[in-house]
Amino acid sequence: MIIDAHTHLGEFNLFGTGIDVEGLISILDDYDIGKAVVSSLPNQLTVKATDLYPDRLFGLVRVNPFDEGTAQLVDKAISDWGFKGVKLNPLFNNYVPDNPVVYPVMEAAERQGVPVLIHSGHPPWSLPWSFDRLADEFPRVTIVMAHMGHGHIVYINGALDVAEDHSNIYVDTAGMTMHTKIKEAVERLGEGRVMYGSDLPLGHPAWEIPKVKISGLNKHRLDKVLYENAEKIYGLD
Repeated sequence: MIIDAHTHLGEFNLFGTGIDVEGLISILDDYDIGKAVVSSLPNQLTVKATDLYPDRLFGLVRVNPFDEGTAQLVDKAISDWGFKGVKLNPLFNNYVPDNPVVYPVMEAAERQGVPVLIHSGHPPWSLPWSFDRLADEFPRVTIVMAHMGHGHIVYINGALDVAEDHSNIYVDTAGMTMHTKIKEAVERLGEGRVMYGSDLPLGHPAWEIPKVKISGLNKHRLDKVLYENAEKIYGLD
């Protein structure tokens, strides 16, 4: 079985793509992906999707820290909707991850005991070094650095450097361009801190799964990256 730790629902006009819940499930089926972690705007898309497929789809609540009531929204999403964590996108909402505006969201995640997935890899708002102080401020919160620095080798290396220094930072492979860096991530961070993700519909398992499989990991470590780690980190078992 495979678990996709990073997917989306909705329309992404900037990228010229989009996906609905039936389209998502169809792709998961095509690639033998048993479960997926999903987020969307509006969050009600995720609520409906996880209600339709409670054994396949697991929600992250998407919040903008500049909005009022974000901490309360996190509490509601976890307690009432059964969501498994929080999704932040500093790039689209114009803040760096260690901006104190994020702290109420992190405090809510800590209170609820859930991970926070944060987009990384694009200047000026989401470079990996901005995760350093956030991880120090919230050592009991699991922070997932999405995309592991993304497509620039300096940012990929920076993501691994920062994560190596903070045991509460995990990474996913979605959209990260170098297959060899997946093996390096496992070796540097430990086999429990790296997860497969596709970034659907902005990415696709057609190339994201093979990228992991050719990274040089042995069978045991492949199982960790492809499903066991996401199952544990997001509490999907």
